[in-house]
Amino acid sequence: MDNILLRRQTAEDIEAQVAKLLNDLGNPGPPLRLEDVREALRLDMAYYQSPGDSILQETVHKLKVAGRQVLARPAILGEAIRKLDLKALYLPDRKRILLDASLPIIKQRWSEAHEVGHDIIPWHKFTMMGDDRNTLTPGCHAQVEAEANYAAGQMLFLQERFLHEVRAREVGVQTILDMKKLFGNTITTTLWKFVEQAGECLVGAISVHPHRPPSEFDPENPFRYFVRSPSFLQRFPNVTECALFPEIKRYCRNSRGGSLGESEVVLADANGNRHVFHFHTFFNTYDALTLGRYLRPHTAFLGQAV
Repeated sequence: MDNILLRRQTAEDIEAQVAKLLNDLGNPGPPLRLEDVREALRLDMAYYQSPGDSILQETVHKLKVAGRQVLARPAILGEAIRKLDLKALYLPDRKRILLDASLPIIKQRWSEAHEVGHDIIPWHKFTMMGDDRNTLTPGCHAQVEAEANYAAGQMLFLQERFLHEVRAREVGVQTILDMKKLFGNTITTTLWKFVEQAGECLVGAISVHPHRPPSEFDPENPFRYFVRSPSFLQRFPNVTECALFPEIKRYCRNSRGGSLGESEVVLADANGNRHVFHFHTFFNTYDALTLGRYLRPHTAFLGQAV
């Protein structure tokens, strides 16, 4: 999955909503307590055990998922949850968030914050209530989800507090691990936030272990998440995950966990000019976390440009 970068005006509007919320909470330090957020917004939260759980059937009202009406055909609710792999739902008319109880606790945190994002973004209420003008196209649905993700990141990483902490440290995998611990979020969301907000030319990936892919591994889609900073997207738009994965595999060791290795990798920009990046991959026994940071223009033969 690639990250979707928002228009600056949209991002600023969302940032203003989050800033107001955090100010109402007294500008707390990390980690943010989501129970305090729910109380301030008067949001209710409940858990469901399966797509057929009675709590879903009892509380879903005028809900549309990716443009599909659920109330008119209640039977498709379970189908939508399974096919779209939904782990959380937001019901604006009930001010209620529903979370899949089987989701690991640390992942529940991001899902909950994502649904809070839908609540605090004013124009999302029309979409979540099933306005066909807003939910008609998959592209619009993806945009709405990206906006909720942006709001979640702004909340969970406390806006400028994250930037202050990051800029006081070196750019690297260890800083991402430190930020994960400080802010209490997953390594995936921390990598995502770091790449997009650290202010440098960065590229990140979450993938399987390069030397231990599962049987269902798809070499055409090797990354679970492929995250690029604004400057990377502008300068290196043609760099693909299919081209990067073999480079990552080349320098990684077949270790069970921890640092798998690091190396300089040469990437070609949009004009065909070559540049050197420092790549480092860390394996947490579940996912391989990779961070690539721009170093300098390529002036000597260091390898094949991707």
